[in-house]
Parts: sequence; C-alpha cells; structure tokens
Amino acid sequence: MAGITTHVLDTDRGRPAAGVRIDFSVLDNGQWRLVKSVVTNADGRTDAPILPADKAETGQYQLEFHVEPYFKARSGTSEADIFIDNPVVRFAVFDAKQHYHVPMLCAPSSFTTYRGS
Repeated sequence: MAGITTHVLDTDRGRPAAGVRIDFSVLDNGQWRLVKSVVTNADGRTDAPILPADKAETGQYQLEFHVEPYFKARSGTSEADIFIDNPVVRFAVFDAKQHYHVPMLCAPSSFTTYRGS
C-alpha cells in the first residue's frame, strides 16, 4: 500500500478524535497549495487515504490538523486549556511507492506525530 494516510487520537481522553478537519497541501513552486480538506470519522480516521497510491508523487506535503474546534466543543475543556490550536506537520515523500502514515496524537496542550506504518 502506498500513498498518504492519517488518523487523529485524543490522548487526553484516550479515544479517537472524530470530526477534526484536516487540510492537505502540497508545496508547489515555493507556495503551499491546498489540495483538499477532509474530516475524521468516528474512528478518528479519514474515510479514504489523504493521497491514494495511484496519485502519489515525490514532494513536500503539509497536513494541518484543526483540533482547536474539536477541543472547544468537547465538555470539560476551557479555552484557557488550549495551548496548541491547529498543528501543522510538514514532511517529504522521497519514494512514492512507499506508504506514508502520519498520525496526530493530541491533547489541548500538546501534540505528537511520527511516521507510522
């Protein structure tokens, strides 16, 4: 499996983060160009790959995770608790035949990402 996938986990509550908008962009002639926006499902995943294998190309990519509205909407979280609003992850695809999984683990005051499998 190639292409780009992601999921979002609410590490503060230990569950998937449903309803989080993710903006997917590509670096095009020195400028970030929005390719599409998707929203996570009940499992914190997107219904389809962010970038399907047949569209995968080498290049620079960006995922912006709009977690601030998610945290504002959940009970027990005040606006003062939200330190990081919408983290951006920029990464490079060097081999379009490989799978790039870029998960977001987030809480109101922190986030972590890594290259998953």
